[in-house]
Amino acid sequence: MPRSVIPMNDTLRRVLEHSRSNRKSNRTFLVQLGLQKQVDQLFHAAHESVFSEVDCLQCANCCKTTSPIFRDIDIDRIARHLGIRPSELTSRHLRIDEDGDWVLQQSPCTFLREDNTCSIYDVRPRACRDYPHTDRKNMSQIMDLTYRNTLVCPAVGMMLERIRNGHQGPA
Repeated sequence: MPRSVIPMNDTLRRVLEHSRSNRKSNRTFLVQLGLQKQVDQLFHAAHESVFSEVDCLQCANCCKTTSPIFRDIDIDRIARHLGIRPSELTSRHLRIDEDGDWVLQQSPCTFLREDNTCSIYDVRPRACRDYPHTDRKNMSQIMDLTYRNTLVCPAVGMMLERIRNGHQGPA
């Protein structure tokens, strides 16, 4: 049964709807962008700009709709933090997906609180720490993931629009 969480604000919802309605052009643009030498610099500048304006707690759509991959080191760290055995953490909250990775059994994330904060924030999985992966090196290698993230994360949609429009500062 879904828990009550803070709904996404209107601005972020509109950005996400725009990204979803422009799926095809966004995919094409990202493929072309991935071929450019300056793709890392473009994304890193857009990342810094967007996250100086966007508060993820006003959205938390990633926590509400997707699951990070939980590596063994993440499972051990989280279980230790919760004072339980790793096997208990996996049996209560995780499942193995079609790729053989540990992921959440359900959405929204079991660790997401009603105020969109994370109950295990200090020990969260690395995939959560790195999300939405737009400040990493070699962005050209993850254009497909970045495309999928435009459908989940309004901030990534904003980054893409800023890059497409040739400016990194506030819209």
